[in-house]
Amino acid sequence: MKTFRNFASKHDFLIMIPWSMFLDIVLEWLSRHSLIEALKFVVQHPIPFLYNSFIIFVVYSVAILFRRRTFVRRIVSGLFVTLGIINCVLLLNRVSPFGFSDLSMIGDLFTMKDSKYFSAWEAILAIVGLAVFAFFLVRLFIKGKKFKSKTPFWARLILVAALWIALPLSGKFLQSSGLIESYFGNLAQGYLDNGYIYGFATSMLDRGMRRPLGYSSKAVQQVLSDTDTDKTTITGQTGVDDADKKTGPNVIVVLLESFFDPTEVNYLSFSEDPIPFIHSLMQNYTTGHLTVPVVGAGTSNTEFEMLTGMSVSFFGPGEIPQKTVLKARSVESFADDMKMQGYSTHVVHNNGGNFYSRANAFSKMGFDTFTAKENLDITDYTPLGSWPTDDILIGATKDAMDSTKNRDFVYTITVSTHGNYPGYKVIDNPAIKVTAKGKDESLQYKWEYYVNQVHTMDTWIKNYVEMLNSRGEDTLLVMFGDHLPTMGLTAGDMKENSIFKTNYITWNNFGLKKEDKDLTSYQLVSDELGRIGIHTGTMLQFNQQMMKENIEPGSIEYTNRLNMLQYDLLYGNRYAYNGVNLYPSSDLVMGIRDITVNQAYSFNGKVHIYGTGFTKWCKVYVNGEQVDTDYISGECLTINDSDIKSGDSIVVSQVGSNSTVFRSSNKFTYSSTEATDGNSTDDSAKDPSDNNTSVESESSDIIAPLTPETNEPAQ
Repeated sequence: MKTFRNFASKHDFLIMIPWSMFLDIVLEWLSRHSLIEALKFVVQHPIPFLYNSFIIFVVYSVAILFRRRTFVRRIVSGLFVTLGIINCVLLLNRVSPFGFSDLSMIGDLFTMKDSKYFSAWEAILAIVGLAVFAFFLVRLFIKGKKFKSKTPFWARLILVAALWIALPLSGKFLQSSGLIESYFGNLAQGYLDNGYIYGFATSMLDRGMRRPLGYSSKAVQQVLSDTDTDKTTITGQTGVDDADKKTGPNVIVVLLESFFDPTEVNYLSFSEDPIPFIHSLMQNYTTGHLTVPVVGAGTSNTEFEMLTGMSVSFFGPGEIPQKTVLKARSVESFADDMKMQGYSTHVVHNNGGNFYSRANAFSKMGFDTFTAKENLDITDYTPLGSWPTDDILIGATKDAMDSTKNRDFVYTITVSTHGNYPGYKVIDNPAIKVTAKGKDESLQYKWEYYVNQVHTMDTWIKNYVEMLNSRGEDTLLVMFGDHLPTMGLTAGDMKENSIFKTNYITWNNFGLKKEDKDLTSYQLVSDELGRIGIHTGTMLQFNQQMMKENIEPGSIEYTNRLNMLQYDLLYGNRYAYNGVNLYPSSDLVMGIRDITVNQAYSFNGKVHIYGTGFTKWCKVYVNGEQVDTDYISGECLTINDSDIKSGDSIVVSQVGSNSTVFRSSNKFTYSSTEATDGNSTDDSAKDPSDNNTSVESESSDIIAPLTPETNEPAQ
């Protein structure tokens, strides 16, 4: 061992080559949760394996510039292992691997303790592990040996610089040769095929959109001049009297989490039709397959395409535009286009308002209101308890539509069919019995759970349609699956021979003609709005014209024009608007229903606060300071008697991650001698925030907007 240590010390730079390869195998082991699968990666994908090892080696090379080489290498090792452990844990709880965009969601992660994503035990373990590693580094820094190199510093610096220059050059060569991929449609599969370290590095360095060749005002105007759409003449007529003039139908767009038609899997069979109502809609209303940009995860990217008419294929692997470019700039969305036609615009979702920075993103997209999980009194959950059921979205959608006399454009996001799916028996007597021919028992149980959740979704859609129809207004409903579920599906498993195709379904109550066609997620809303006579909007008109000319998505002609226009609106000088931002962020209002505090009294060491609009995410503020709050019901919260005294003010707020106050109640003055009534409220005071809180200033999650005159886009 002493001889080996002497050799390793003398040739420490060369020793880093096999060590980098070994560490890469460890990282792939963590990523795949299997040493055998990691070794298969080495054998089946030797070039990606060697390139991943080269990335690690290049980072290690920095150590030769320091005298405390061991200390520096331990820091590098700790960094890589930490990334590997994070990825390993995340993949146990979700299907998408750890990417650079996830770093911007750390604030959300720590608000999810004791949840499916993040348990209190995992938090404690992470903190202890980091503390131990920090202690080890401090001890090593103090007692570690200092290395005295015989090679001059300038020579070592040249060597390290050469390695860092060679790293991207060799990567570009491998990409151009097709030996490693530059874009991952399926992020999880991309990491598996190309290696975890390369995947993470690509998600970190390849961000934003590259400036298109020939980008100029003239080039953008040429794209716009080729967009020759029809004049907007909205079809459908509603309205009761002169005081309530509504022209055209309501438009409701529903994202169906992880939905597709399970009968399109070749190896599945069922005891009965799992989605009879959906199939009846397919037979009577416009439907088709929808090409989406992701598989198994990445809801927000399909959402971005659907709401903007833009494509995420121009961004880096795993990049989430809502977490990057939409932090800096507003963007014209279909919500903006519909507002130009006199529509009120709403979002309804039974998950966190700040998750994927949605509150900020929907403000940047111009929506009027956003009803999120924090605004809803959620009590019912799926069989695993992982996600809220979607039933509450029916009433929430109705509330949003009833809140205005205008026509409504509503975007509803479901969540109950979200993965992961259990590989063990959960439902004792499933309504739909599923047979997965040739598959193991674990996958059989996963399909059984998923299909029965989709069966429940089928009933939910029926109830949703009945609610919309009962309102007596013309309505167009568009529903779509954001991606396939996480079942390890391959193209050969699917009747459509693609894992990037889901289904979209429509319904209307005013006689709109059935016109089946296959679309992409960035074409869907443009096409449906065109069918009711709406032809106003930059991306809307562009996509409608491409479809009118039968130009195929993905073709050079479609892609080049889309790239030019999308870059201009998101990163460029907005030549399409003559350099003016025509679609600034909206003052997004969170929630529809008011929160009211009516009574408060002390009993058994607790102060019971009664009112309306309470949810599990409500917090009580006493004189502007948040105190420990217990949710009892939608009408009752409790706090400790010691946290309040007579004469103090009470405000109840619905609070999201990062302590973002979404909506607040009236101010109520507490009296310890008797239960007070609503006469002691002061509606003019909104503490700690106004009901109409703008998410433009919601938290540190928001950064200052870029201006086209002073900023260049990320390359």
